[in-house]
Amino acid sequence: MSLSRQVILVKGIVQGVGFRPFVYQLAGRYGLKGQVINTPEGVVIDVEGKTESIDKFSIGLKEEAPPLARIEGISSQPMEPTGCPDFKIGYSERAGTVEALVSTDVSICPDCLRELFDPTDRRYRYPFINCTNCGPRFTIIKDVPYDREYTTMNVFRLCPECQAEYDDPADRRFHAQPNACPVCGPKVVLRDSAGGLVAPENAVIRAAALLKEKNILAVKGLGGYHLACNALDDEAVGGLRGRKHREDKPFAVMVRNLEQAAEYCHLSSEEARLLASPARPIVLLKKKECLLADQIAPGNAFIGLMLPYTPLHYLLFEHIDIPLVMTSGNLSDEPIAYEDPDAYMRLGEIADYFLVHNREINHRCDDSVTRVYRDEEYLVRRSRGYSPAPLSLPREMGQVLAVGGEQKNTFCLTKGRHAFISHHIGDLENLETLQAFEREVGMYKKLFHIEPELVAYDYHPEYLSTKYALCLPGIEKTGVQHHHAHIAGCMAEHGLTGHVLGVAFDGTGFGQDGSIWGGEFLYASLTDFQRIGHLNYVPMPGGAQAIREPWRMAAGYLYRQYGKAWRSQKGVKFLSEKNGMVLGTLEEMMAQWINCPPTSSMGRLFDAVAALVGIREQVNYEGQAAVEMEQLALRAGEEVNITYSYVIDEAADVLIIDSDPVISEILSDLAKGDAKAVIAYKFHRTVQDMVIELCLQARARYGENRVCLSGGVFQNMLLLDLVHRGLIRNNFEVFVHRLAPANDGGISLGQAVVANERRKTGCV
Repeated sequence: MSLSRQVILVKGIVQGVGFRPFVYQLAGRYGLKGQVINTPEGVVIDVEGKTESIDKFSIGLKEEAPPLARIEGISSQPMEPTGCPDFKIGYSERAGTVEALVSTDVSICPDCLRELFDPTDRRYRYPFINCTNCGPRFTIIKDVPYDREYTTMNVFRLCPECQAEYDDPADRRFHAQPNACPVCGPKVVLRDSAGGLVAPENAVIRAAALLKEKNILAVKGLGGYHLACNALDDEAVGGLRGRKHREDKPFAVMVRNLEQAAEYCHLSSEEARLLASPARPIVLLKKKECLLADQIAPGNAFIGLMLPYTPLHYLLFEHIDIPLVMTSGNLSDEPIAYEDPDAYMRLGEIADYFLVHNREINHRCDDSVTRVYRDEEYLVRRSRGYSPAPLSLPREMGQVLAVGGEQKNTFCLTKGRHAFISHHIGDLENLETLQAFEREVGMYKKLFHIEPELVAYDYHPEYLSTKYALCLPGIEKTGVQHHHAHIAGCMAEHGLTGHVLGVAFDGTGFGQDGSIWGGEFLYASLTDFQRIGHLNYVPMPGGAQAIREPWRMAAGYLYRQYGKAWRSQKGVKFLSEKNGMVLGTLEEMMAQWINCPPTSSMGRLFDAVAALVGIREQVNYEGQAAVEMEQLALRAGEEVNITYSYVIDEAADVLIIDSDPVISEILSDLAKGDAKAVIAYKFHRTVQDMVIELCLQARARYGENRVCLSGGVFQNMLLLDLVHRGLIRNNFEVFVHRLAPANDGGISLGQAVVANERRKTGCV
C-alpha cells in the first residue's frame, strides 16, 4: 500500500463559497490527512494518504465542488509525507502575490430560505440569514483573502452558537464569513424621512403595511438603496416619478415568485431560469395586459422584472402579495445611495420611510439588467451578481487598466487570462460619479493586486474618464477609438483573432477625423481597424442638445437634403409648431456649422426618424425616441416587406450610405397618411438592408465572412434580430455580445484587449 503527499493549488472563485469546508469533508471521506488554507493565490491543500485515495480526492475536487465555486486551474506538486495526524482548516495566509478571485453577491439559497420561515429555527424571520452558499460577498469585502476580519461584518462579534457553527466542519456555516443571528448580527429598523425611529420592533411588518398604501420606502439592500412602492397603484408610482425627477424611464418591478412573474409577463423557460439564477438580475420581459400601473414603463411593451434576493425582500413579501416597484435609490443621473448619511440626505425628500439596517455596504453596486435573445443571455447592465467575477480570456494579458467611456461607464483591469470588468459605475457627468469611479478603480486594484503598466482610454477629449487616464503619472497610455473598442470587446468574448467585419451602431463616439461617429462599418483586428463604411454626415444642431431634442436631428437631416427649403416640407409636425425665430437661428447654425458637429451616428438617425414621424421630439432618458419607435414598429408585424431607398457611394475607398432617399420617402409616406407603425417598421427593415448590402460588399473586398455586431443601437431587439437573420441568410458567421453589454458598458473590455495586443506587438 503506497503512501504519498500532494500540495495542490486551486485557483478561481474558491474563497467565500464553502470551498474549504467542502475540501475538509472530502478529505475525511477518503481518510486523508493534512490541511487546507486560503492564500492570496487561491486555496492550497496539503494532503497525504493512500495514493489511490488522493487520486479519488483530486477527481472529487473537480466534479463535486460547491455550486458557487468556479475552478479555473488545479496544479499539484508531490512532496515527502510527514505523518500528519489529522486534517484541519488552517489560518489564512496574506503574504504573496494575490491571485484569488472575489465572489459575487449571491441570492439567498434554498436551505436558508427554508430556515427563514421555520418557526423552530433560531434564525426564524432573521433578515440576515446566510451560509457558505449564499449572501453578501463583494459588497462587504474590504480586502483579500475573504475572511471575516476583512469584511464589514468584522464589527459584529459572533455569539457562542454562531461561533460553534463557524468552527464546525460539518456545519453549513463553517467559515461562512457573514454568519450572524438575531443575538449577534445586524438589525433592521424602520425610520421616518428625517431618520427618526418609527418601529424598532416588527419593522418589516410595519413597512409592508406602509407599502400597501401609497407610501414610498427607501429599502437598504446588498449594494445600495432601492426606492419601493406599490406597483399596482398609479398614484404611488406617479408620486415616485415626480419626486425622483424621472419622467418616463421605466422602473424595475420585484415580484414575489415565478408564478407572480407569469401573471404580469410572458415568461419562457430561459427567462425563468435567469430570473431565478443566483445572480437575481432584472430581466426584461414582454408585458401582458395586466393591472400594473401604467407609469411603470410608459410606451414600452417590455418591463424589467426581478425576484427577491435577500432575506429582507422575502420577509416583506411574506406580508404583502402585490408586486413592488424596486428602483435605484437616487435622483435621476446620480449614483445610487449606499451610505446611510448620504441616503438620508439625498433620499429624504423622496422616501416617506426608510427600512434600514446597520450592516455597512463597502461597494455601491446596482442591480444587473439582462434579457434573453435567441435562447441565450444578452446583458444590458453587468453589475450585482456578475461583477467582480472575471471574464476568462484565451490569451495571456498584462496588467492593464481601461477606463471606459462617458455613458454607462465601467472600467476594466486585466491580469493573466482574466478581465475584471467593474460593476456599473454610471454616467460620468458629475463629481459624485467620478469620485465613485476613482474609488472603485483603487479598490479593484487592491483586491486583485493589479498595478497597471498601461492605461487605455477613449479618444474623446472631454470624457472625464479620458481626462482621468491622461492625468495618471508615470504610466504608459494608449487611446482606443470608441467603435474599435466595441468590436474588439465582442471579438474578445468569442476568442476571435485575425480580422472581422464590425458593425458598430450607437449614438456617440469620437471619430479620428474629429466628427461624431456612430454608424460604422469596420475591418478590424485586436490591434487596429480600417473604417470601410459609414452613414453620411449630417449636422447635429446644438451638439449634445440634439441628443435631448431629437427634432433638432430631424432638422439636420432635412437641411442636409433640402437646404434653405427644409422648413417648407409638408407633414412634419415640429416645423409648424416651433417658433419661427428658433428655426431661423437653427438654420443659421447649420449653414455655418456653428455648434453643429457633423455626425454619422445611427442612433441620431433613429432619433431623426422618430421626430419626423411624430413619435418623440424630446427625450427624458437616453435612447427614448428609438425605444418608442421600436415598440411602434413591433405592432406592424413582418407583413410589411418593403423598404425605403438609399444609395451607397462607392466612389471612394470608404463606402458611404446616403440616407437622403430614406428621409424623402418617409415624408412621402407621411403625406399619404401611412400609419406610423408601418413607417417605423419599414425604417427598421431599411437599416437591415443597409447592413447586409454593405457587409456583402465588404466581404467581396476583404474576403472576410465573420461579422461582429456591437453598440447600443443593437439593444433594439427588433433591429438586432432582423440584421442577424439577414446576415445568416447570406451565409455570414455572426457574433453578438453575451458576456458584456453591447452598449458602452462593454467598451472597457474592448479597450483593455486592444491595449494588451498593441503592447505585445510593440504598437503602443
